[in-house]
Amino acid sequence: MLWFTLAALLYAVLYPQRVSAGSDWLTTRGLVRGHRVRTDLLVSVRCVEGVSQRLLLRDRLGGRAEIDPEVLVRHPHLWLCLERGARKAAADGSLLCGATALRRLSERVNRETARAVFRISGLD
Repeated sequence: MLWFTLAALLYAVLYPQRVSAGSDWLTTRGLVRGHRVRTDLLVSVRCVEGVSQRLLLRDRLGGRAEIDPEVLVRHPHLWLCLERGARKAAADGSLLCGATALRRLSERVNRETARAVFRISGLD
């Protein structure tokens, strides 16, 4: 029973977060529950420092989601969905804070994407 409990605890800790995105929404799903935010209604984007860096997204409707920025770097299509919605929120004036965090993340995604293109093409 002890080994089963330890295995279950290890699984719960190491269970990867699932992230999906579409036009104007982003969903994160963990082991127990999921969180959804409307990216076109974002009011804040913050980088939360700690053991691992997290990006905290909040929308006008009370939605809240945390995501590892590395997921966005590894999957640029998720980043594009988030960026498109964030640009719309900024243009509408609802994005009150987070422009700096989004700009830094955008630079990182662009840098890593360029490196991947160079590596694949043999120009690195």
